[in-house]
Amino acid sequence: MRRSVPGRGVASKTKRSRNRTDCNRRHAASRRLHAVEFLRAKWRAKVAGGTKGGEMLRKALRGVMVLALLFLVFASGRAVKAQDAKPIRIGFSIEAMNGERWQTDLESFEARAKLLGAQVVSSDAHGDDDLQYKQVKDMIQTGIQVLVLLPHDTAKAGRMVDAAKAANVKVISYDRLVLNSNIDLYVSFDRVEIGKLQAEFLVKRAPRGNYVLIAGSPNDQGAQTLHDAQMRVLQQYIDRGDIKVIADGYIQDWVPTQAYLFMLQAIDSSHGDIAAVLASNDGMAGGAIQALREHNLAGKIPVSGQDADLASVVCVAEGTQAMTVYKPIAEEAERAAEEAVHLAKGEKVETKVALDNGKVKVPTILLKPVLVTRENIKTTVVKDGFQSLKSINQGLSAESQIN
Repeated sequence: MRRSVPGRGVASKTKRSRNRTDCNRRHAASRRLHAVEFLRAKWRAKVAGGTKGGEMLRKALRGVMVLALLFLVFASGRAVKAQDAKPIRIGFSIEAMNGERWQTDLESFEARAKLLGAQVVSSDAHGDDDLQYKQVKDMIQTGIQVLVLLPHDTAKAGRMVDAAKAANVKVISYDRLVLNSNIDLYVSFDRVEIGKLQAEFLVKRAPRGNYVLIAGSPNDQGAQTLHDAQMRVLQQYIDRGDIKVIADGYIQDWVPTQAYLFMLQAIDSSHGDIAAVLASNDGMAGGAIQALREHNLAGKIPVSGQDADLASVVCVAEGTQAMTVYKPIAEEAERAAEEAVHLAKGEKVETKVALDNGKVKVPTILLKPVLVTRENIKTTVVKDGFQSLKSINQGLSAESQIN
């Protein structure tokens, strides 16, 4: 009596199934060959008899053989294509996953890429330029076709682009423009428009007095673009003597605690005589508001922001922050995913704008930002599902809640 071995039955059954499949294929091939031989024999007999039917049969057989050859070529071509086809693989390198902003970007990007049949490999560099460079090189080794790059330092990120290009990997600069490098596409929101929205709003609220400007990171080219746009609005008021900038500084890595300390110094040096605070993003606005709150100035001095973070939307609703700029982040991330897939397929990306990064004119997609105040919270961030009314109201007192 033969002893059964665990697992052997399944393996043998699978093997027998494969053998039967191979046999069936061989039998089918044999039958086709017999049919062709039969027709060929009849054709020879007809030709030998010199009949008209022989000529007709010869033409028919020739057609059958041509169709058979076409079928074999088509079938083998499909098999080779199926073996050679590889899924689209996209790398998304993020400089630091601090706060809620970049997590939202990544989730939206991954969801859209998946729907388009692409795989996403992501990394968090924790604000370390060298680590981000290493992570990008590792991504390239995994076989990505496109690199979506959110750089920590826009001036130093060129080496990552060079590494990608050396491996024939396309590069999309995401939200921040990599300088002096041969990137394929830049996807972002219009920073010039954002800076303009922030400054124009504050000037309407406070057309005269002392201003504090809290700009973003000095190693982020986008921070300077914002600051320049803000100053273009303020300059005419400064020239007339209506506005005086008493503190103006860049905050390394946009860190809120550094913005808090910067604001404390401005309050102390001016003895609290401040008309407005032009903070370039919500995180730094939060740091400035904390310093104002400690001096009983919160809500008395308008503060700008950007990103529509939940904490800042709550501050806008309660009146301690005057405004924020909402950027439909899902739209940016999804658009970047779509264009990454196009590039991976070798398709050309059509844009209406090109920005100079110091080396090339980069095809650019700029999305439109939206001004948010207490009056339009429901029709902007809530309506789009970016923030929920329930979450906003949970951070508000009963008298400040939005109905």
